Amino acid sequence: MDRAEKCRYALRSRRTGASFCAAVLCTHSHLYKLECPLYNLFMTRMPVSEAREKLADAVETSRTEPVFLERYGQPAAVLVSPERYEELMEALEDAEDVVAFDAAMAEEGANIPWEQVKADLGWA
Repeated sequence: MDRAEKCRYALRSRRTGASFCAAVLCTHSHLYKLECPLYNLFMTRMPVSEAREKLADAVETSRTEPVFLERYGQPAAVLVSPERYEELMEALEDAEDVVAFDAAMAEEGANIPWEQVKADLGWA
C-alpha cells in the first residue's frame, strides 16, 4: 500500500490519529490527488519558557513533527522543519492556484486567444 492509499484508508476509516492528508493539485488523471500527510495529530506542545531552555531539542523534534510553542497555555507559534515548511507553502500555493483558476473560469465574457495573450505580454 503506497502513501496515498494509506492516507485514503486513514480518512475512510476515521483513524485520524495516523495523519491528515492534503488534497493537492495533480496534473494526472485526477484534478486532486492525495499525496502525503501535511502534519501528524500527535504534535509536541512546549511552553515558550521551556523552548528557550531546550531550543536544540525543540529544533530536533521539529524535523519529524511540528512543535507548538505555548504561552500561558495558548498556542503562540509553531516550529516546523524547513522541508515541511516548503511542503506546506507549495500546498498553499497550489490551493490558491485552484481558487484563481476557478474564479477565472467563472468570469463572464469572451475568451482571449493564447496567441493574443503572448503578443500582449511580449512573448511572441
